Parts: sequence; structure tokens; C-alpha cells
Amino acid sequence: MGTDRYTKYDLHCHSTASDGELSPTALVEYAVQNGVEVLALTDHDVTDGLAEAAGAARAHGLGFVSGVEISVTWDTYLLHIVGLNFDVANVTLQQGLAGLRRQREARATEMARRLDKLGFDGSLEGARCYANGQILSRTHFARHLHACGRVKTLQEAFDRYLGTGKPAYVKTEWTSLETAVQWITAAGGEAVIAHPGRYKLSATKLRRLIEAFKAVGGRALEVISGSQDINMTRNLADYVRRYELHASLGSDYHGPSQTWRHMGRLPPLPQGCEPVWRLWE
Repeated sequence: MGTDRYTKYDLHCHSTASDGELSPTALVEYAVQNGVEVLALTDHDVTDGLAEAAGAARAHGLGFVSGVEISVTWDTYLLHIVGLNFDVANVTLQQGLAGLRRQREARATEMARRLDKLGFDGSLEGARCYANGQILSRTHFARHLHACGRVKTLQEAFDRYLGTGKPAYVKTEWTSLETAVQWITAAGGEAVIAHPGRYKLSATKLRRLIEAFKAVGGRALEVISGSQDINMTRNLADYVRRYELHASLGSDYHGPSQTWRHMGRLPPLPQGCEPVWRLWE
């Protein structure tokens, strides 16, 4: 695969097993077409797509790493913790993810009730039409609203109805930071804070999060994400070096409709950042 400087890693993306638009096989094919050499599929709170993606990766000669993105509540914030290179069959991890999926189902039912009250009848059934796996997310509701012509874009669905504080938003208490990291480490994997720059934390709170994460066994930060600018990348690289953590990177690709994010276009990790894949290679 060449040296780290030139190998193209993408350790954060989604398939139809959660809220992505491409099947695991199609996602792998897209990654290969765009020059990705090592891929991790990190669907939300589910690992159902990993076996298919791994098989497709073998067929295409693509390096593949098991992944998942776990929903976490920390200090009132919704965060995502990515798990990488774990044993998919681990009972502790799978039981934990099953509990989160039950929470997602309850949240979806309540979101649908609120949307129906706003005049969007049949929203639960409509959202299910866009869900191909066990996960029913806000993105599926957004796609339904868009398909019905109630909003012009998926972002508008979040801005008007589904985003934090909006009429159909349902606040949910997810698993704790410590528990999520414990699930990942119990399965032999590495825990990563996904896209830290997206949470709009103050510098003080971001330091608190990193310190809390490291204290419970977290190993890495996602220094490069498909949705952040170069200044945030520099800041996160500084945190990685300061706290002696490893660095990860990923496009957070969900599908063709998200035209601002693509696979194969991530820059290399900044100098002085120890790559997360050093922990298993």
C-alpha cells in the first residue's frame, strides 16, 4: 500500500445499513474508484453492513477495517465515538448497540408523532421507506419530507423541523462516554472522537472532553473530517500532540446527495500526528 504519507485512508463513512445512500458493496466500489486504499465502514450504532463491505473489499483488493459510530451523551451534548478494528462478534459491544437501536426506534416513533401533529401524516411509514436496515434516523425523515415536497433540501428539513430545538426534535439520553469506550475496548478496538470540531464546543469544553475521553481509555481524535476547514485541522492536530493521542481521518461520506463531501480527497495527517492505524498495523 505504500508509505503512510501516500496511502489513502478513509476511516469514517456510512452505508444503507444506517443513514448512508449506498449499499456496503456500492460504497466499497465508490471508494476504490476514488483511490481509497484502506476503508472503515462506520455506520451509526450497527455493524450489519460490515460483512458485506469486507467481502467486497477483498474482491477489490481494498484494505478494510471494522468500524461503528456510537451515539453518546456527554455534558448535555450529543457526540459520536467511532470504534475501529474490533471483533464484530463481541457480545458486550453488540448488546450495547442493540440497546441504542431500541432508543432510536422510540425516538423515531415520537418524532413521527410530532411531525403528524404538524400536518405531516404518515411520516413514520414514509421514513421507513428510506431505511434499508435496523436504523431509523432523522436523515430518513428528512428524505421523506424532501420527497414529499415539504422542504426543498435535506438541510431545510433539519433547519425547520428536525434539528436541535426544532418542533420535531426529540432529545434523547444516549450512552455515556465511558460506556461507549468500554464497549469498543472490550471488543479489542480503538475509540476515536468523531469530528470534534462539529460540536461547537468552547476551547475549555473541548479540553474537558478530550481529558475525560483519554481518562476512560480513548485513544484517538479524528483530526481530519470531510466537513471542517484547515484551521480546525491545525487545532485538532495540536490537541493530539499535546495529549499524546493518535490521529484518525475520514470523509464522513453518506452518499451522492452530499456533494460537498467525497472520498479520496482527504489530505494527509499533519506532521507530528501519530496515525491511529499504528495501533493495529
